[in-house]
Amino acid sequence: MEKTLVLIKPDAFSKHYSGDIIKRYEQEGFRIVAMKLLKMDERLASIHYEEHIGRPYYEDLVSFMTSAPLIALVLEGEDAIARVRKLHGKTNPAEAEEGTIRKQFAASGSRNAVHASDSVENANREIHIFFNETEILDGEYHAKE
Repeated sequence: MEKTLVLIKPDAFSKHYSGDIIKRYEQEGFRIVAMKLLKMDERLASIHYEEHIGRPYYEDLVSFMTSAPLIALVLEGEDAIARVRKLHGKTNPAEAEEGTIRKQFAASGSRNAVHASDSVENANREIHIFFNETEILDGEYHAKE
């Protein structure tokens, strides 16, 4: 099973879309194996977005991502990285397919509701920026009846 990091960004969290977005992941059959609510600070943003440092949009990106709480999740499932990215849709919601999370919940290309890892390597790196191993469930989990 593949794991991917997802961030429900400050715009979606502030507009109370988090529950609807999480429900979409569960409806698609992904397992939530880690989840936390946090407020990203500039240090965390600089680690997560290190490849964007120095680019013209970096300051706006950090300002946005540190502006309000967000939800970080680790989703697990078959081909999770590609399937979550398809579910999210294109970065610009105007270009996203109907039925995608960004088409439904994003305001613009820069205020686009969600983030997902784009490769196995980035998923492994990004997951461990937000979670340590003890915070990620391993194996099956079911409530006792």
